Amino acid sequence: MEIMEMKKKDLPNATAVLVLGILSLVFCWCYGFVGLVLGILAVAIASGPRRAYLEHPEEYTEASYKNLSAGRVCGIVGICVALAVVAFVILMILGVTALGVGSALMLG
Repeated sequence: MEIMEMKKKDLPNATAVLVLGILSLVFCWCYGFVGLVLGILAVAIASGPRRAYLEHPEEYTEASYKNLSAGRVCGIVGICVALAVVAFVILMILGVTALGVGSALMLG
């Protein structure tokens, strides 16, 4: 009998998803839109390889799936924080504008 060893391969783009997810967390605080875009990219790119792993887990390494999952989670958290930062900035701009308009009305 011939024993065939199947070498497991890494999931495609697992490292890229991890890097994008981490960068979305880094940039979501100061550059809200950049973190938002990077998070969306991480989640979008992760969907195909994740589906492939769930269909055929015996073909891929578990380490690459863990990297993919970690990048996806970082991307989701980055999206949430970036949306909160963007909403805060918009509210601050609206508040400062309203304060300026209100004080202009009071003076004149």
